[in-house]
Amino acid sequence: MAKQDYYAILGVERTASADELKKAYRKLAMVYHPDRNPGDVSAEQKFKEINEAYDVLKDEQKRSAYDRYGHAAFENGGMGAGGGMGGGFGFEGGLGDIFEQMFGQARRGGGGAQTGNDIKAAVEIDLAQAFTGTKANVRVATRIVCDACAGSGSSDKANGSEACGTCAGSGRVRSQQGFFLVERTCPTCGGSGRVVRNPCRICAGAGTVAREKTLAVQIPAGVEDGTRIRLSGEGEAGPRGAPPGDLYVHVAIRPHPIFQRDGANIYCRVPLRMTQAALGGEVDVPTIDGTTSKVKITPGTQSGDQFRLRGKGFSVLRSTQRGDMYIQVAVETPQNLTRRQRELLEEFETEAVGHKSGSPEHEGFFAKVKDFLKGVAEG
Repeated sequence: MAKQDYYAILGVERTASADELKKAYRKLAMVYHPDRNPGDVSAEQKFKEINEAYDVLKDEQKRSAYDRYGHAAFENGGMGAGGGMGGGFGFEGGLGDIFEQMFGQARRGGGGAQTGNDIKAAVEIDLAQAFTGTKANVRVATRIVCDACAGSGSSDKANGSEACGTCAGSGRVRSQQGFFLVERTCPTCGGSGRVVRNPCRICAGAGTVAREKTLAVQIPAGVEDGTRIRLSGEGEAGPRGAPPGDLYVHVAIRPHPIFQRDGANIYCRVPLRMTQAALGGEVDVPTIDGTTSKVKITPGTQSGDQFRLRGKGFSVLRSTQRGDMYIQVAVETPQNLTRRQRELLEEFETEAVGHKSGSPEHEGFFAKVKDFLKGVAEG
């Protein structure tokens, strides 16, 4: 009996887009899936035809060959109407494409039952917690094993499944594609080799139910903003006893009001009074570990000068080492002066004008300005 047209099987036009093909396939697969039609041989055959049609039409090369030669593109060695290798299966892409078509499907499909879906979550911590490491609770929406059927998907726990009729219990199916025999995961049982007889009323045969759960996530010391932590096996439970997926936790670090981090180093902006910068002395500065350190200020310190504290920086991931801390000085000009303060500063200014080495940068700049204006006037 002649094969039915693949486009007709999916109920789409020959000009249908990839998205239209996918939507049509999913709609029909839901109707004719063997799990929804237990014991219905005609539904099982229809499901196989739907999968065969979509398998060809979703692939651009196969679809092109089918549009040109119909079912003959995949028969008689894949020669098609052209009578040659290039005419039937479309191997114009070269040797690499040939190997992709030979082995790509099997490589992507893998063996055994599919695993549960991976899930994602986010957690926000402050900089001090990132320095010491911490434990954070993360609440996630996931799927867990159905208690009613113990994850089997069947209302009959003792004998709830049988060998898949499509793959004979192997979890893999083979199909001829031109010259090659391609093996892939069985679409009926999802690679498990078993199909459910009487679906569980609670989980509808899936073996899992939707739930929310809270997990404790250990955040290591030295973690950086944007780090992704993987918790193996903490994702969604796999269908019908399949292995669970993984949980990926994205770590965000809140900005700190005092410290800025750059890798393993810490920067801290410390404002100094004008007199402190001029006379020098010592100041106590905070460190990320919650203590303080004394920093000796050199007389004549300027805004922008840096002082380095070795080993007082951030913790290094998976190491006992720490980076360095850099104190960035900002000299502050006094405001709202009292009368006495103003008198003292005016007296200081009077003496500073006659002291040539008191403000070398100031004096050097205006000396250059003077030379510049002189040159303009003479030129």
